[in-house]
Amino acid sequence: MPLVVDRYALGPLQTNCYVVRTDRNATEAAVIDPGADAASLRLELARLGASTAGILVTHGHFDHVGGVADLAEGTGAEVWMPEGERERLERFTEFAPVGVQGRAHEPEHLVSGGETIEVAGITFECLAVPGHSPAHVAYYADGELFSGDLLFAGSVGRVDLPGADWDTLLDSVRMLAERLPPETVVHPGHGAETTLGIELARNPFLAELRAGSTGGETADARPEDRAASGGAGTEAS
Repeated sequence: MPLVVDRYALGPLQTNCYVVRTDRNATEAAVIDPGADAASLRLELARLGASTAGILVTHGHFDHVGGVADLAEGTGAEVWMPEGERERLERFTEFAPVGVQGRAHEPEHLVSGGETIEVAGITFECLAVPGHSPAHVAYYADGELFSGDLLFAGSVGRVDLPGADWDTLLDSVRMLAERLPPETVVHPGHGAETTLGIELARNPFLAELRAGSTGGETADARPEDRAASGGAGTEAS
């Protein structure tokens, strides 16, 4: 039976937060990237009849962790996040833009990729996918990939931020292509869901990967084109 995934666009950047359950009647949920509006999210969880069994964070940018402290402390749920970006949550106000809502919180569990995490009856595989940020991770379970800001429908994460790197991002996508089936559903940090196969075949920012796999030449989109790309390509963190 496929997982039940509910998506909520939260905060000023409309960052996707995911509530993941084993089925519609499940009383526990894993919450991924609660970037803001923890109070509204708790009301929605109550409407679903589900408690927060754990919080998974893909990376430390403010729009992905702004609601972590309130949700964790209000529900008692433990937090998993990348070890290399823990300071962005533990020292939230130092990293977040002035006026952005959120508080510092110390995560209970630190990951770096390779871990298996059991939350709400779901087994998540933690995958290291640096590039958009230096210690970025993704979470994979039952054909569903929660990719944070690595990969979007028709775009990729920004690489003009501190610690970001274009070649590293491409290597992370290449790893996913080698490891996961093309029908894997990608739940990105911004915008609509897609599949890994669709993005590998059509995403203009992955043309370098396609050229490398075929040995041919192709025009490709480069990082400097990110600001001009549509949809999730305009996300700012």
